[in-house]
Amino acid sequence: MIQKRYADDDLLSLSGIQHFHFCKRQWALIHIERQWEDNLRTVEGHFLHKRVDEPYFTESRGDVVISRAFPLVSHNLGLYGVADVIEYIRSEDGIQIPGHEGLWRMNPVEYKRGKPKIDERDEVQLCAQAMCLEEMFDVRICKADFYYNEIRRRIHLKLTDELRTLVCSLADEMHDLFRKGVTPVAEKSRNCKLCSLVDVCVPKLTKKKVSVDKYVRKHVMSACEKDV
Repeated sequence: MIQKRYADDDLLSLSGIQHFHFCKRQWALIHIERQWEDNLRTVEGHFLHKRVDEPYFTESRGDVVISRAFPLVSHNLGLYGVADVIEYIRSEDGIQIPGHEGLWRMNPVEYKRGKPKIDERDEVQLCAQAMCLEEMFDVRICKADFYYNEIRRRIHLKLTDELRTLVCSLADEMHDLFRKGVTPVAEKSRNCKLCSLVDVCVPKLTKKKVSVDKYVRKHVMSACEKDV
């Protein structure tokens, strides 16, 4: 029997790997300190997924069977979550699925509110979903798809060895920080303006080598001077 790397009690949220790649401090504020605030982008994202996520709902479209809100888990990565959509496409080298004859190839599809990113934050999330499916069903998944709502079309993702290695590395680092309960210092960038947690994070305060007392005293005095 294959030894599990992570027990059920050690599993972390799969969706967090996207936060982690975008900003490790953002991930820690959400998943370690349990802080969260919505902005327009997160609300739009929740609305989009609400339309997609209908647990255990399946439909057939010819040679494609669609399953929504599919539960995922990987004890090798130590992650659990939900896939927006799993498409089962009729294929000679696929797997059997209940209630349908023949063999079917699994294709995960992730819905996103915006458009393709310039970094790999979306890619690592979708690749992690595929790696969960591979572990759960003993299959090999070579590609997956995004649907970006802003451009209203699909983008294909090739699941390369390099991307899989990055997912494993990020997952291990997430578990290490979670065990230690460490929230990294802020790395201020233009992305901070897009983050719903910018007021909680206070990147200027955490990055500078200045005491909290000095920071508060400076801003309190400034406010008092304006009132005079």
